[in-house]
Amino acid sequence: MPNDQHQYDVLVIGSGASGLSLALQIAEYADVAVLSKAAVAEGATLYAQGGISAVLDVYDTIDSHVEDTLKAGAGLCNEEIVRFVVEHGRESIQWLIDIGVAFTKNPAPNGHEYHLHQEGGHSHRRIIHAADSTGRVLENTLEALVRSHPRIHLFDHHTAVDLITAAKLGMKENRCLGAYVYDRTNDHVKVLRARFTVLATGGAGKVYLYTSNPDICTGDGIAIASRAGCRVSNMEFIQFHPTCLYHPEAKSFLLSEALRGEGAKLLLPDGQRFLHKYDSREELAPRDIVARAIDQEMKRLGSDFVYLDISHRPKDFIIDHFPTIYARCLQYGFDLTTGPVPVVPAAHYTCGGVVIDRNGLTDIPGLYAIGEVSCSGLHGANRMASNSLLECVVFARSAFLHIRERLAAMPATPVLPEWDESMVTDSDEEVVVSHNWDEIRRFMWDYVSIVRTTKRLERAKHRIRLLHAEIAEYYSNFRITNNLIELRNIALVAALIIESALRRKESRGLHYNTEYPMTSDPATARDTILNWVQEAKRIL
Repeated sequence: MPNDQHQYDVLVIGSGASGLSLALQIAEYADVAVLSKAAVAEGATLYAQGGISAVLDVYDTIDSHVEDTLKAGAGLCNEEIVRFVVEHGRESIQWLIDIGVAFTKNPAPNGHEYHLHQEGGHSHRRIIHAADSTGRVLENTLEALVRSHPRIHLFDHHTAVDLITAAKLGMKENRCLGAYVYDRTNDHVKVLRARFTVLATGGAGKVYLYTSNPDICTGDGIAIASRAGCRVSNMEFIQFHPTCLYHPEAKSFLLSEALRGEGAKLLLPDGQRFLHKYDSREELAPRDIVARAIDQEMKRLGSDFVYLDISHRPKDFIIDHFPTIYARCLQYGFDLTTGPVPVVPAAHYTCGGVVIDRNGLTDIPGLYAIGEVSCSGLHGANRMASNSLLECVVFARSAFLHIRERLAAMPATPVLPEWDESMVTDSDEEVVVSHNWDEIRRFMWDYVSIVRTTKRLERAKHRIRLLHAEIAEYYSNFRITNNLIELRNIALVAALIIESALRRKESRGLHYNTEYPMTSDPATARDTILNWVQEAKRIL
């Protein structure tokens, strides 16, 4: 048997909330490998501030949460999936409490045990949180449990290159057999075989120049699933978080929507409020409305930022509820308790992704996708605040149950072909990688961001066509590096976003085209579904 092939029951690619939650549950029944591109905890979950939405208050209802989600999703949510996720909210929160996630409690004995925030789009307080570092508390709790589990094997600093499928090997019945994986520490490619493979790789914020996402969010899962033959859906719907801190040294730091839920106001440079001109809900409007309003005001005034101000609230309240944000702002010379701080929108969440069913299953048997990498139908054309971590935990549970039922019947994976690099050489032109990486992110920001036009989208398509061909040639001639893997992936994801945006001849949710400003009849609303394997020539 080849020396660098590893066999597991379940391979989880990604180590955020969804991946670790599934790994922890399925490890009671199977041997599990968890892949992380960097340190295990380094991902979007770690930086999630706001919290997790669920119906926990006696004055809240399932129907209300469903209605709010459908409204935010602008006619493209799958109502059956929305109800499925919302109905499993309370039990998901209870599971997290049971494994030790320390959510913030109310100081008074009366009322609900846990403090609940209200955020944009929600009609009730239903955001359970751990101060303003919910993601960090959640991720650290999960990581500690996963690290101590004897049947979970962690591979940090490992990047998935491509999925291995039976169809690629000429087998009659297709299924996912595992993945080729680049070991960043030892600079070589391994084969990880698995009876079941789960993509939990997060989103694609790094396709854009300005993003709240950490550096590892390069759309890897979406890209490798697309190359394997999975459909992707609604890639035009990229959510831009309205309020990232504007400072040259404040990389990827967002100011939680919970600030606005607790009364923070958005102001123009002259101190005037402006959101009332765009939506009656003002600061509590959904993110797409708030981000477009900020973008429009910045362009109107030629300003690089607007301000967010919560200084009218008591100092102790601000520090107690937002200790991380308060401390981080102080590092950059801004005091939340005494005055406004400059903010700007940035790419934050990928609402589209790999098409899945309610079990997290993709188009390929044995391959699952959960969390931000997927398109479940929950978010539609716009994700409502704090529904994302809920989706992670709910679909981790449903995928776990689906895999558990099929473990005994799924045969072990046969020995697979080794990674072949006999025809490639070491690159002597790394500048090509860095230049193309920078060019893609810049023209995606300029042409395919908050407000779009068909002309800009066509320009972006022309550029990505040329770059994609150049990157493919480079990839075929040189040994892979982590930067090259990520560049190849963001080029594909950028192409999917551009094509999806061109195909939608309306403005809906997060997709706004000035040439098609109206939203079509809800009865005719359709998902944008692409199959890269079948449509690559048309897309490029």
